[in-house]
Amino acid sequence: MGQSCSPAGPSLTYPASKKVDQTDNYHGTVVADPYRWLEDANSAETKSWVDAQNKVTQAYLAQIPQREAIRQRLTELWNYERYSVPGKEGGRYFYTRNDGLQNQAVLYTLKNLSDQPRMLLDPNTLAADGTVALAGAAVSPDGKLLAYSIAASGSDWNEIKVRDIDTGKDLADHIKWVKFSSTAWTKDGKGFFYSRYDEPKEATKLADVNYFQKLYFHRIGTPQSADTLVYDRADQKEWGFGGQTTDDGRYLIVTTTKGTAPKYRVSYKDLSRPDAKVVDLIDNFDAGYDFIDNVGTVFYFSTDRNAPKKRIIAIDVSKPSENNWKEVVAESADTLAGADIVNNQLVLEYLKDAKSVVRVVSLEGKPVREIALPGIGTVGGLSGKRGDSETFYSFTS
Repeated sequence: MGQSCSPAGPSLTYPASKKVDQTDNYHGTVVADPYRWLEDANSAETKSWVDAQNKVTQAYLAQIPQREAIRQRLTELWNYERYSVPGKEGGRYFYTRNDGLQNQAVLYTLKNLSDQPRMLLDPNTLAADGTVALAGAAVSPDGKLLAYSIAASGSDWNEIKVRDIDTGKDLADHIKWVKFSSTAWTKDGKGFFYSRYDEPKEATKLADVNYFQKLYFHRIGTPQSADTLVYDRADQKEWGFGGQTTDDGRYLIVTTTKGTAPKYRVSYKDLSRPDAKVVDLIDNFDAGYDFIDNVGTVFYFSTDRNAPKKRIIAIDVSKPSENNWKEVVAESADTLAGADIVNNQLVLEYLKDAKSVVRVVSLEGKPVREIALPGIGTVGGLSGKRGDSETFYSFTS
């Protein structure tokens, strides 16, 4: 961190970096750490050091003659209209559109595909300096409310707000200290489940490690302080919990993660019974279990248990022993990349020879048809609800 000379340009003089007398003894081995002071990202001294380093870097980059031509060419290549795959809730369609050079895509809604779309949320206006991003969005099953998550300055911390879809106005609901969370609405649209941590210390909220995630329920129109704790594990500080409600509204599915490995525990709560407890269905981390949907008490999962390329299984929670699990779609030579239940059929996306193949099978696993694609490419989308008669997908060649 002294002086250095770039082989492609003039000599660069870097700011001086002070050293401190800091050592640590690790099991008898003394390790020097003279730059420990830089670990305090919020100190005035560290910020001044970063600003000085950036000044040197930007001055060097600014004198590269090809830089402007590269910027213009990249801008030209990126300037094209982009749409997301539409989704449907409560008789309304929702999708995002970027006109080409917008920093963030804008959320639109319409009641019929032939209608003029109406802008519902433009995340580019959430902050004047563009530092607030839309981190997620979930529409209530009745299509009346939008719960949307925002993140400031690239932080993993999210805040959830709620917007009235008819008026386009935000309600008073405001949820904080959310991180690594889905938003799962109840069938009646009166509230949603979300995951959060305890409120951190303000000074260190961006640096502290987060432990003991909890799953809560928020009722619309009430303050966050009134939210109900649904599930936590005080004995497992590193476990994370994701909530998902079934399309019929009867069950809350709780997927528990430990670290980043795609191996999960799965629990559920019967929402038709106010006093129902969270019941463990798969109580170990032996494999991945991605919940698809339920038909009554039968839960469908995509899993890599005893199937590296994945298969579809059905578990009847009234008789949950693994001896009673049923294989609906066996593992094939192709990798199962996605699955959903639409129109009371399983829509399965496979990766075959580096291209997408989409197959439709019955809920009993009997082949129905293969969806003809425009050519060799990659498919996205194909989501929906059990009662839907349509789904949408994107295709990239």
